[in-house]
This record gives sequence, structure tokens and C-alpha cells, in this order.
Amino acid sequence: MGSSSLSTWDYLSLYLLRPLLAFLFVFFLILLGWFLAWKLVLVHVPLVQEIFGLRKKPPKPKPPTRRLSRYYSKVIQNSDSGNSGTVTQEEKS
Repeated sequence: MGSSSLSTWDYLSLYLLRPLLAFLFVFFLILLGWFLAWKLVLVHVPLVQEIFGLRKKPPKPKPPTRRLSRYYSKVIQNSDSGNSGTVTQEEKS
């Protein structure tokens, strides 16, 4: 009949190394999944890009006059010149 007592190495392996290795393995799988999701999907999502500062949108300068303001300024000019406020086809373009 053999002795069934565990040595110090067996206790160390059972209570310290196995849980530590299991934790590291699970942590590695989580990091691998996050890395793959980041490279394949999340990098292309505009909200994620904005949060992490990956893509900075250059600010577009606003045009000095917009379409409606040009239209209404022509209407006002025509009404001042006595053209009854109608805009001709030539003035629209």
C-alpha cells in the first residue's frame, strides 16, 4: 500500500499554479477576442473612432453665402428695383 499524502509541490501546483494558469488562459482569450473585434469591426465604427480620437474630421469652412441667402438677396434686390419680386430663370442659376 502506497502513501496517498500529497507533497509540497503537489499542493503548490493544485492551489496556486493551476488557478493562476487558468486565469491567464481566460484573460488571454478575452484579449484575443477584443483584439480581433477591434481590428475587424470596431475600427470602422464612426462612434468608436470619435471616442478614441482615431479620425479627426477637418472642419469644413462654411461658404460665405448659402443657396437660400443668395436667393432671398436676389428677391430683395429685384423688389427694390421694381421687378415685382419674381426671380427669372437666369437669376436662379
